[in-house]
Amino acid sequence: MKKKKVNLSDLKPGSEKQHNHKDHHNHEHSNSNSLKTYIPAIASFIMLIIGIALDYYDVDFFKDWIRIVWYGVAYIPVGFPVVKEGWKSITKGDVFTEFFLMSIATIGAFVIGEYPEGVAVMLFYAVGELFQSAAVNRAKSNIKALLDVRPNEALVYRNNDYKSVNPETVEIGEKVKVRVGEKIPLDGILLSEKGSFNTAALTGESKPDTITKGEKVFAGSINMDGVIEIETTKEFKDSSIARILDMVQNATTRKSKTELFIRKFARVYTPIVVFLAIAVTFLPYFFVDDYVFRDWLYRALIFLVISCPCALVISIPLGYFGGLGTASKNGILFKGASFLDAMTKINILVMDKTGTVTKGVFKIKDIKAIKWEEKEFMKYLMAMEEQSTHPIAKAILEYKADGKDFEASQVSEIAGKGLKGNVNDKPVLVGNKALMKANNIEVSKEIDTIVESIVLVAIDNAFAGYVVIADELKEDAKETITALHKVGIKKIMMLSGDKDSITQKVALELNIEEAKGGLLPEDKLNEVEKLKQNSENKIAFIGDGINDAPVLAVSDVGIAMGGLGSDVAIETADIIIQTDQPSKVVKAIQIGRSTRKIVWQNIGLAFGVKVIVLILGAGGLATMWEAVFADVGVALLAILNAVRLQRIY
Repeated sequence: MKKKKVNLSDLKPGSEKQHNHKDHHNHEHSNSNSLKTYIPAIASFIMLIIGIALDYYDVDFFKDWIRIVWYGVAYIPVGFPVVKEGWKSITKGDVFTEFFLMSIATIGAFVIGEYPEGVAVMLFYAVGELFQSAAVNRAKSNIKALLDVRPNEALVYRNNDYKSVNPETVEIGEKVKVRVGEKIPLDGILLSEKGSFNTAALTGESKPDTITKGEKVFAGSINMDGVIEIETTKEFKDSSIARILDMVQNATTRKSKTELFIRKFARVYTPIVVFLAIAVTFLPYFFVDDYVFRDWLYRALIFLVISCPCALVISIPLGYFGGLGTASKNGILFKGASFLDAMTKINILVMDKTGTVTKGVFKIKDIKAIKWEEKEFMKYLMAMEEQSTHPIAKAILEYKADGKDFEASQVSEIAGKGLKGNVNDKPVLVGNKALMKANNIEVSKEIDTIVESIVLVAIDNAFAGYVVIADELKEDAKETITALHKVGIKKIMMLSGDKDSITQKVALELNIEEAKGGLLPEDKLNEVEKLKQNSENKIAFIGDGINDAPVLAVSDVGIAMGGLGSDVAIETADIIIQTDQPSKVVKAIQIGRSTRKIVWQNIGLAFGVKVIVLILGAGGLATMWEAVFADVGVALLAILNAVRLQRIY
């Protein structure tokens, strides 16, 4: 999936890419809260109010050239930037822009002596721009916050000493020291005995994550406890935090169909408006007996101001941008505005099991020792499992028992069956039923009723018991399934590579209507392809592993669970759930729907008000002040409506 690269600097305040509506709206917005930002609008407003007051009281000295100069000076702070942008667009070959419309309308107002109206149009436009800039900055604050978690130095062991270097210069396999409170600069494995890390920047989960020697650590995590050492396993550009930053930044470059349509519409709409305004000025000459050029020119200028597509060009991208920012605040990364739209159409949800609705971490669920004390039984088992690197072995070794006096020897692995060896001079077998049968060990019949993974143990040539190992459900898994049905998902399906009996049990627990286990990646793909044969089905797939990548790619919307999930899954997916919580999928659907609702509200508002005032203006029933409301007023309302999205969630 080839994506356009965006520099980190593009997210900085004042960057042109902060708010770029192609040729129609590409001037910069300041991110500064200083008075300097507001001085032009404030100065223009004060002069306009004073001018209107002097006009109202018909002050003697405020006549002729003094009046023209006064309003001219009031116009310059807010009008000159727009006229300048209009001229720039013309020199680039793009004549019919909103800047061109505003310039013609306001300069025309000055020509016919309607000075206050000319200044007011530009002033309200400038105020609209300030509102818009504030809204953009607010929406972007959640995204820009990620920049603060970028590590800016790494203490690397080189030439028998630790040296501070740029993380981008660190190579794979180098040793890095991280002090308390510092950010992990690159992905790696922990060399120290243990460490505690705040991974909120990556997962949204503020609870510290404690790991032990040999386990993975991720760039952007904060070291909470003691000086640690790590060995890097990835370059900085491939680290977890760099990957997330890249995805978030690129999200703003991928437009929704509604945004793209409005862009194209504005390109056709604007020249039509200009020619209609010319028609409003001159055509009545042939049909009206008492034709007065100044009156019809005034109506045409009103028509131009009303017709300006500001509200659409500004508020629609801002609506989607607000949706992306709101989602990011909730730990959901959309790779583009188009996926906000796509989530509103999903009616079938297909999900993986392990790592999606379960934690993907094995835990001891039950211990059954026969003719042995539980602790002694577990010491024999743990001594054997210390020789294994299997995830089940790791789960068993978490059992709290001091087994220093129990030492395994002559341990060998029997492929597909388990381990064989001696512990304290007693022969011990650890594995499945096939291993027991091969060694003539008779086991309890009750094990046949157990669905989860089971480890059987024989000590001194006799069956000694078993341990049941199970993956835990995520805390919000059950409520997620209920909530998904409530938001209109008509079918939920679970596809898993785990054995079918376990998959069916989890599905039953969660009230998932259809589940299939024991599937290879191509089997999952085939199941989704079958669903896609019905064109009415809009499918989202949620997964987290490398084996889920093909299905993530072929689904209408691919959702990767976990900012720390597999690289391939994250790269292939359209949406990333940073917090590892399946309930965030419901939130993603709700944010997508709210965004789309607000965007269409803005479209309806803009067109509705404009059509009414256009008719009134052409009939001479609306003044430039109504035109100002129809244009800039509607744009302001649309912006405020878009900002509302950020307060909902």
